[in-house]
Amino acid sequence: MEVNADNFFKAAALDKPRVTNKVGSNVTLINVMQIAGLNTLGISIARIDYAPLGQNPPHTHPRATEILTVLEGTLYVGFVTSNQPAPNRNKFLSKVLNKGDVFVFPVGLIHFQFNPNPHKPAVAIAALSSQNPGAITIANAVFGSDPQISDDVLAKAFQVEKNTIDWLQAQFWENNH
Repeated sequence: MEVNADNFFKAAALDKPRVTNKVGSNVTLINVMQIAGLNTLGISIARIDYAPLGQNPPHTHPRATEILTVLEGTLYVGFVTSNQPAPNRNKFLSKVLNKGDVFVFPVGLIHFQFNPNPHKPAVAIAALSSQNPGAITIANAVFGSDPQISDDVLAKAFQVEKNTIDWLQAQFWENNH
């Protein structure tokens, strides 16, 4: 295959607002699947739109660190450290970001962003340290897997009644399958 400029280009319209989903966000990821020239370069980018009170729910990128910049609005962001020895075991670190602020989410750690404003949307751009960062949304993976994870397993893990797990699985199963 002969290399040309189109291998390194996409008319992505990242300057245009996007319609948000049921949790109030829309992630427009530009990775190696959209731009072949990113192969082996270790970088990708995403635009994230947040509705008023919208969120990019707790998730992780198994192959990338993320650096997020707020372009419009305000975001409450945070991540949880790993199960390392005390005193930093599962420590929650968070910050309120305003336009122009930057925050880093280390590779593999569970993190989120939330727009606390009930009247105005927010927009951010994220750079990721992989051409294919992956994304695992925690609730979708745990409660919406196919086939479903046993409610016995999840009830014990979350220390709740099985009917609570059944209800949660129903919320994700009906909307995702």
